[in-house]
Amino acid sequence: MTRVGQGDGDEGDSETLPPAPDATMQLGVEQVRAATAAAAAVDAAADETMQLRVPEGGIPEGGIPERVAPDARSSRRAARRPASRPTSLLRDRLEPVLGPVAALLGPYVRRLRPHYPRPGRTGWRRWIPSWRQTLGGLLASFGLSTMFLVVAYATTDIPDDLNTYATQQDNVYFWADGTPLARTGWVQRQAMPLEEIPEDVRWAVLAAENDTFYSDPGISMKGITRAVFRTLGQGDTEGGSTITQQYVKNVYLSQDRTIGRKFDEAMIALKLDNEMSKDKILEGYLNTSWYGRGTYGIQRAAQAYYGKEVQDLDVSEAAFLSCLLKGAGLYDPTLSAANRERAVERWSWILDRMVSIGKLSPRERAEYREFPEPLESNPLYDTGEQSDYLVQLAAQYVKKNAKISERDFDLGGYQIYTTFEKGREESLTKAVTKAREQGRKDHPKVAGDAHYGAASVSADGRILAVHGGPDHRKQGYNESNATTVPAGSAFQPFVYAAGLEHGVRKTRDGERTPVTGETLYNGDDGVPVTTPEGPYWDRSGRKVAARNDGGKSYGQISLHRALALSVNTPFMQLGMDTGLDKVRATAEAAGLLSSSIGAQVPTLATGSSTPSAIRMASGYATFVADGVHTEPYSVRKITHNGHKVALPRPAARRAVSEDTARAVQSALTDASRTAHPDAPEGAAGKAGTTEKDTAAWYVGSVKKVTTAVVVYRIDLKESLEPLPIKGLGGTPADSVPYGIWSSAH
Repeated sequence: MTRVGQGDGDEGDSETLPPAPDATMQLGVEQVRAATAAAAAVDAAADETMQLRVPEGGIPEGGIPERVAPDARSSRRAARRPASRPTSLLRDRLEPVLGPVAALLGPYVRRLRPHYPRPGRTGWRRWIPSWRQTLGGLLASFGLSTMFLVVAYATTDIPDDLNTYATQQDNVYFWADGTPLARTGWVQRQAMPLEEIPEDVRWAVLAAENDTFYSDPGISMKGITRAVFRTLGQGDTEGGSTITQQYVKNVYLSQDRTIGRKFDEAMIALKLDNEMSKDKILEGYLNTSWYGRGTYGIQRAAQAYYGKEVQDLDVSEAAFLSCLLKGAGLYDPTLSAANRERAVERWSWILDRMVSIGKLSPRERAEYREFPEPLESNPLYDTGEQSDYLVQLAAQYVKKNAKISERDFDLGGYQIYTTFEKGREESLTKAVTKAREQGRKDHPKVAGDAHYGAASVSADGRILAVHGGPDHRKQGYNESNATTVPAGSAFQPFVYAAGLEHGVRKTRDGERTPVTGETLYNGDDGVPVTTPEGPYWDRSGRKVAARNDGGKSYGQISLHRALALSVNTPFMQLGMDTGLDKVRATAEAAGLLSSSIGAQVPTLATGSSTPSAIRMASGYATFVADGVHTEPYSVRKITHNGHKVALPRPAARRAVSEDTARAVQSALTDASRTAHPDAPEGAAGKAGTTEKDTAAWYVGSVKKVTTAVVVYRIDLKESLEPLPIKGLGGTPADSVPYGIWSSAH
């Protein structure tokens, strides 16, 4: 090394100089200063987490170590860590495929990547999306909405169960001649096949509600949009639905006015339109729509507003009925003048619309200038008085014998063809009404509790007419079907038939001996009743004796004559001799219900049983039919929406022999002639009185038809215990039951 001194030869003040640097490595003073300043700036800006890594043993050759952040160190270690084998394989396989795609789409994706708020803008402009952002949002919304609708459609199922009220119909009852008797049910509806609905009627509805029905997909986007905005704005939905949507709402959904229900309606409508024919949808719609006046479906609407079947409507009437689909409360012209004005305007518009869609010619349209005024009131429920009693009997019979559950029957749709004859029913009702009014005049104190049961039954079991009471709406209690009062002496024919059929036994172990109409019995009043062992004693220890009406005695009298004269005492003893079990069996075989048969004691033979008027008529009809009994029935046929329902007809069975029946009928013929010489030719029957004067009967037959009439008193507010009739039944010479019977025939 060479020392350079400050003075010549002064060795102590000199210093050692570094060797001269290489030209390529030399730094100028200014460069050194700049580098130093930059380093200081880095140090000043360094995060406090930065640290100097100095390995043990000092700074290694190669210079000062880097300042490294912990996160960066972790990232670098992770980068140096070898990738797992599956990940590496997947990356290696996808990179050749996705690499070019990423390279191609990358610039566009980076462009569409939202920078929000927008850089380079100030104020409110920073918050205004660019056209790229707007387009991207719209495309994304469209894609998500489409995906949502596809998923919603795929997961929507058409419900299996229809709304109960949408399938419920009324039941229609017909007289024996096929004319309508009554219609009943919670709703008035009867389903009609589409082919039975005239084409003009169909197109009137389509013109009013949805003229593109046969071409649309089942929904109306315009209508749905309007409904949504209406719901958001005012809380309810508005019209604009297609017929398919309206049908879906009617039969599958509730009537709630919500966006959720509207969405469900649209989804089901789309699917239904793809899975069900347009004709089937239209048929369902026409049969489930509400038309006002308590009616559902076009058939009931035609009957309620015009008294016609749907097949008989003209296009003008159909156009008015189509108005009602918009809201019967707004378009029924009988409700207000404003309603009529609206109805006329819309009726005219519908007819014009039919012309514009080519379903009505201008010439045909010109024929309908006058508004088709509907009926003032609904004639469908013109029931009450007697018709409701008839309906009640028929409904009970149908449910029991056709095995129809209460639920199914209440859902309706049944056409019930009864056995009731309108003419007979009117005659019987008129006769009873006259007697009831006369009773109020003659016996005002007791007439308020009077009841007049009556029924006519044919020899083959058909119930032809009944009188159930003054008015079913005021008194549901059916007087013709009540088993509350004793038959009295009207029961004698069954005792007589039992004796003729089975014979009598005078001793406990003796053989039975036959009896005939000429067999004699003691007809005196008060004669004791005997058994093979002696007199019959009641529970109080007294001898039982028979009593005749009015205390009259007849001496020895034939059974035939005893029946003709209605003598009680012979028949009480005949019942004991024949066997009360035989009497009971014969009465039941002839048609009386076992539940109405009296106790098996001597008074059974004198009429302690309490049959209804229907059953008494049925029992006497067995003798008219030569001993063959057919259970009384009120319905001959039943269909459900036009399809026949199985209804077994009661089978005829022999109750007593033909000879026995004819012998009884012969005695009843003489009884009729004796008591009523003016009776119709061929009449056979007898009166019936009771010991305590609680009932008066007359049961008689003419030309294979038997009618039973009973007059009795019961205070329904207190109990079903019979009360004395106190003259309401008339006298033997002027019998009220016989008067009703003769007027009804």
